[in-house]
Amino acid sequence: METFARPIDAIRRDARQLHALWKAGALGGEVMPEDVHPRVNRASEDLARYFTLGMTLNYQRDSYALWRACTTTFLDPELAWVFQPERVVAASIEDLAEALLRRRVALQPNRHPLIWRRNAEALVRLADGRVRGLFEREGGNLGRVRAFVQEHRASFPYLSGPKLSNYWLYVMSSYMDWPLSNRAALSVAPDRHVIAASRRLGVIDANEALGGRLAEQVAMAWRTVLADTEFAPIDLHTPLWLWSRGGFPRLPGSQGAR
Repeated sequence: METFARPIDAIRRDARQLHALWKAGALGGEVMPEDVHPRVNRASEDLARYFTLGMTLNYQRDSYALWRACTTTFLDPELAWVFQPERVVAASIEDLAEALLRRRVALQPNRHPLIWRRNAEALVRLADGRVRGLFEREGGNLGRVRAFVQEHRASFPYLSGPKLSNYWLYVMSSYMDWPLSNRAALSVAPDRHVIAASRRLGVIDANEALGGRLAEQVAMAWRTVLADTEFAPIDLHTPLWLWSRGGFPRLPGSQGAR
């Protein structure tokens, strides 16, 4: 049984307030990092590849800078091939590195191109190079897509992790006009901002913040907190992220969010 640093009803009350503040625009976030995506057909394979391959490098990065770099690369006729898995697999790692580094999609000249390449190889091998094929094989069920990627985690580095697998699917469900289901299966994506906000709300305490399984603990705790409420766990990701990024402005009427 989960234990929390504050009463669960108080956490739920503050979570509802955070969500309402976010919906009202009071937490900022009018422009989220992914909002700079190319203005192409929202049901297109091109956009799906942009979000999928771009997400593989969205780890310990300035997300706004990453997605701006992805968009300028996508729109550059000389560089757009990096979002085509078949061409990525056929290219030399040197050519791929040069293309990803030019607009700073990649920041690490060796590791980042290899991560991009391995995810592209997985798409080619397991889904004929089509992101849509990956979703179609699982019936558009987001929980099943996540399970498939995590089952093949060696083939999908970073994308299969507890943060990015959930956040990637949240982005796909938010920006793609595809028939997707089971959004409730997605957990919060426990990056440093979500973890800090969870600590502030009493979902975890300071000692837990030192644990090696922290991301998993945060995700499981939020699933418990939000059970039998109107929210799927992923619904709280953006409010928590913005609240932390904004320096934790005080929640009106809260008696315990520290």
